[in-house]
This record gives sequence, structure tokens and C-alpha cells, in this order.
Amino acid sequence: MKNQFVAEILYKIADLLDLKGEIFFKSRAYRMAAQTIEALDEDIVTISNEDRLQSIPGVGDALSKKIKELVETGRLEYFERLKKEIPEGLLALLDIPGLGPKKVSALYKNLGISTIKELRKACIDGKLRDLDGFGEITERNILRGIQLLEKTSGRALLNVAYGDGNDYLDYMKRCDKIDRISIAGSLRRMKETIGDVDILASSKYPDNVMDYFVKYDDVQRVLLKGSTKTSVLLHDNLQVDLRVVTNKSYGSALQYFTGSKEHNVKMRSLAIKKGYKLNEYGLFDKETDKYIAGEAEEEIYTTLGLSYIEPELRENKGEIELAQKGSLPKLVGYDDVTGDFHIHSTWSDGSDSIEDIAKVAKNIGYSFVCIADHSQSLRIANGLSKERVDKKIDEIRKLNKKFSNFKIFCGTECDIKSDGSLDYSDRILKKFDIVSIGIHSAFKMNGEEMTKRITRGMENKYVHFLAHPTGRLIGRRGPYEVDIEQIIDTARDTGTFLEINAFPDRLDLNDIHAKLAKEKGVKVVLGTDSHSIINLSFMHFGVATARRGGLEKSDILNTYRLKEIEEMLGVEQ
Repeated sequence: MKNQFVAEILYKIADLLDLKGEIFFKSRAYRMAAQTIEALDEDIVTISNEDRLQSIPGVGDALSKKIKELVETGRLEYFERLKKEIPEGLLALLDIPGLGPKKVSALYKNLGISTIKELRKACIDGKLRDLDGFGEITERNILRGIQLLEKTSGRALLNVAYGDGNDYLDYMKRCDKIDRISIAGSLRRMKETIGDVDILASSKYPDNVMDYFVKYDDVQRVLLKGSTKTSVLLHDNLQVDLRVVTNKSYGSALQYFTGSKEHNVKMRSLAIKKGYKLNEYGLFDKETDKYIAGEAEEEIYTTLGLSYIEPELRENKGEIELAQKGSLPKLVGYDDVTGDFHIHSTWSDGSDSIEDIAKVAKNIGYSFVCIADHSQSLRIANGLSKERVDKKIDEIRKLNKKFSNFKIFCGTECDIKSDGSLDYSDRILKKFDIVSIGIHSAFKMNGEEMTKRITRGMENKYVHFLAHPTGRLIGRRGPYEVDIEQIIDTARDTGTFLEINAFPDRLDLNDIHAKLAKEKGVKVVLGTDSHSIINLSFMHFGVATARRGGLEKSDILNTYRLKEIEEMLGVEQ
């Protein structure tokens, strides 16, 4: 699908408008449309061909014409004109976490900086610290941002790779020369960012399979074509590799090409100790080279005396030792979620009404949703004033009478102020069914101050959970300085849940912190942070993060039945 290609152009237009100093709402319209399009589960080409572009939330007449031009021609004249008005390198500077359009413009106007290389040198030489609005701390933060950008450069967010990979897989499943086929690599392990997509197939006719593979509509360029491996580049510049093996080797190849490298090294070492040798072709007797197993992935683990290890756990972080003892966690399933604790509606900065959200969620099979709109101080997100809170509560009460076997919780994502106090008084907070709190400003406090700020907020008796606990935006903003272990300890002491925010550029808590929370007896909630009903499908990636952290159903609040959730949160039934 060309969804990601279109979304990327819209994001770049928004960035260019910001650099030009256009009004905020103009660039925001492009960003929101881009965010919606990249989350679509339908091909933007099909939508355009059927003249349904204006059915996409946030896409009006003018924007639909631009998208249609992009889809039909592969370019957009408006975008090309904008690019000529701005030095080419400035767009790349906007990719640096923490560096916004105002600062980029200031760097260009005052120091003539238009490339990352020039910016790095200027920071090292101390040229930014005397510039108005910058300073020595900003210099250090920019250098950290450049390092973060380089670390994630060339990698796709999980949702993008997941969409591309599974669309390609669906196409390949229609090839009658394939016996078995699966996603492999880091995508099968559901890593938060993906370098390239790996697909593994078994067939007696590898050349025919490769011929079929390169004919996929979204292929931009064939990088390599052979009988065992072929690599292509999609239109959104994501690389996809296909490997074809014999049926006899399919299971061992799937285990090998799923990885991780560290997991495989440990597996091969274990095989040697048990008198075998293990590679992508199978499990063999070390002395005689006799083939022992390899057709099914499970038999590799069984023969080595291990319980089957789910792909999300294969990182050599103790999973092999647990498998030897038969003590692996029974991971939460992708279908175990009963509702979503973090959704924004038109009451703040969401694009859908509460009623529409509830209808879609009920159709998914959920038993509840929590509408957690922003609080009063976050004016840029249309945060709710005290008066509007009461009106929202009244609307939800009326809607709850219309739905059977379904509950709409009235929630808030209440801002934690710089001093740790909350954006609403206790008198207002106690009106909500569910109170989540989060950081939305003053991200650059030092670790001690930020930790105190968050823990003070968690100590409020009306707070149920902490949203996106470290505040990171993958590839755009690193986590703020915070003692995450102390946050988890405070959550345990105050009975506060911690969120795994399922939005793909957050996935916060990450898998490591989710595992630590479990070890300390702290339960989590899953929330998509949806600003459109299209985002509700992001729950899949929150579950993936929970599974990578070794979480079971009992560790996650929104796998419980509705009545149990109401009892655990003390919500009126």
C-alpha cells in the first residue's frame, strides 16, 4: 500500500509550513491527516480511485485533491514548490529530537546552519550557547538528539513495518507454489522499530516463488534476486527480504531467521552441549551429521529439552533458562484485551464523538472504553475547563443508558504541573470515573526534579494510572530524565497502575520497564492514546510490548471482566 508514502509527504509539508512560520492550525491539519492515513487498514489508492478520500477524518476538499494527485502521479506540485522556498537541509534538522521549527529557523538565520554536520560542529565548538533562546544545556540536548537520530535512522516504526509486512504476506499466500510461509526477523519478535522485513517460505519451486515475489504492486526496486534470497525496496523505502527453503528445513530456518542473534548463539551453544549442531538447515547429530529435526520450529525446542519460546521473548534475557525449567510465563494473548483505557474524543483533540467511539469499540468486542480527554491547562489540545467537565459527564451518563453490556468510563488525562500538583483540584478529580495523569510540558527538568514531580502526582488519592511514564517519542524525542525504578516503587506503594501506551511512536512503558514493573508487583493498563477511531487497532502493539516484557493476563487490568475492573478501581457500577 502507498499509505506510508502519502503520509510521509504530508508530514514533510507540515514541517515545511512550520519552517515558513505559517499558523499552527494549518500544519496541524496536515499532520493529523498523515497520522490518520498511516493507520488506515485500507489502501489509500483504492479509497482515492473510489472518490472516498473525504470520508477519511480530517481530509477535506483541498487536501483530498492533493492526495489524489500524489496517488496518481507519485508527486505533488504544492510540495515541490514548498521545498524550493526552504533550504533542503533544514528539513533534516527537524528530524533531530527536541529541535522544533523556531529553533531551526534561528540556527539558519543567525549561524547559517542548514545541515546536521554543520549543527554538530557548532554544538561542539560552543557556538549555540550565546544564541538567544539556546544556551549550554540546549547544546548538550541537541547533541544527544543527533545521537538518538543516528541510532534510529533507517528504521521503521513497528506499525509501519507490520502493515507492510502483513500486506506482502497476504499477497504471497496467493502463490500456489508455496507450501508454508511466515514473517520472520525482528518483525516477528515485534520489536519497536524494524530495520527491514523478513519473510520465510518453503517450496519445491523457489524460482517461481521469487518471480511472484518481485511482481508485488508496491515494489519500487529489486535489489537482489536469487533462488534462495530476494530483496526488494517498497515505495516507502522499507526493504523486504524473502528467503525460500525446503520443507525439511522450514522449522529450523524460521527459528534461525526469527532471531535474535543473541538468542540463536545461546541456542547453538546449548545444542553443542547436548551433542547436536544447530543451523538454519536443521538440528543434526554432532558426530554423524545425521538430520534429527527441523521441519517444525517447535521440535527444535523440544529436542533440546526446552518449552516452546514465543518469538517476542527471544532476546537472550533469561527465556532459555526459564524454558529449561518449564517456568516460562503464559503470555497475554492478542485477543485477551477487554477494553481501552486511553482514548481522546472531540471534547479535547480527538476527531470522533464519544458515541461513535463507543460503537466501534463495542463492535471490536470490547466491554468498555475510557474517554480520557486532556485537562484545562493543555489549551493547544482543547483541554476541558471545569464547566465542560460537567457537560461531558452528563453526555456520558446519557450514552451509557443507550448501550447494553458496555460501559463508557468518563476519564481524564490530567496534566502534572511542574511542581507535581495536578491540573484539576480534588473536587474536580473525584467526579471522574478514572483519572490518568501525565507529563505534557517542561520535559527538560533534571532527573531528581522530574521524579519528584511525577511521584507527587501519583500520591494523589484520586489517581488511577500514570500515562506514558517516560514521555518518549521514538526517533523524535528521548525519554525525559527520570528514575523509572523509583516511579515503579511509588506505583506499588500508592496502588497506581502504569500505562503501556500502545501508540506506535510511544510504546511507553517499554518492554524492559514493563518486565521490571511485573517483578515489583505493579500492574499495568493498556491504552492506545487514540485521537481517531482508526487508532484503536494500535492496541495490538501495546499487547506486543507487554508480551515482550513477559506479562500475563493477570498483570494487565484491561484483560479482566468489566465488573472486576470496576471493583479494582472503586468505580460506581
